[in-house]
Amino acid sequence: MPPIADSILILLLLTNFFILGTANIRSAIRGVALQGLLLGVLPFFVESQATVRLVLLVIATAAIKGAVIPGLLTKALRDVHIRHEVEPYLGFVPTLFLCAAGTALALLFADHLPLAAADRTGLFVPASLATLFSGFLGLTTRRKAISQVTGYLVLENGVYVFGLLLYQSMIVEVGVLLDLLVGIFVMGIVLNHIQREFSSLDTERLSRLRE
Repeated sequence: MPPIADSILILLLLTNFFILGTANIRSAIRGVALQGLLLGVLPFFVESQATVRLVLLVIATAAIKGAVIPGLLTKALRDVHIRHEVEPYLGFVPTLFLCAAGTALALLFADHLPLAAADRTGLFVPASLATLFSGFLGLTTRRKAISQVTGYLVLENGVYVFGLLLYQSMIVEVGVLLDLLVGIFVMGIVLNHIQREFSSLDTERLSRLRE
């Protein structure tokens, strides 16, 4: 595995900590955008030969993950007039501790998976597992709906990294990205309705809904 690919994956792991450790939702969205750009260029350092298919995939991934989806989230954030994740279900320090523990366990667990010898080299498997766990933490420990969406995006990034081990699955990954794009549009509509009805994006208040 090229050293540049491992360097990109290390940056990916660092952005996981940044996204989970910041209370500023706009900064978290920027962290997700950075992850998207890193994952967008990563296939260039995985494949030995640049093809038209590869170039189109890189451009589409970087554009959707690094620009379009973060842009939609930023617009939704601006529309609902919130800036910070004030009271998460789990504090930022414990979340970072769990993220560190999950990353360490991912590094240890990756060596015991029944993978081909070529797939055991590099950081692809541990980085994908750690990113999946980080996304799950963001999805389950945050109150604000937008923060939960960023957690979902990080989780999907972990799936994408694992998908890079099998280049043939990339077409499926592009389909997932398109589905995710549609999901973001729907989430924007939901966020606007929540803000209009409750004047808040605290998902705990949804328990007040009655038929």
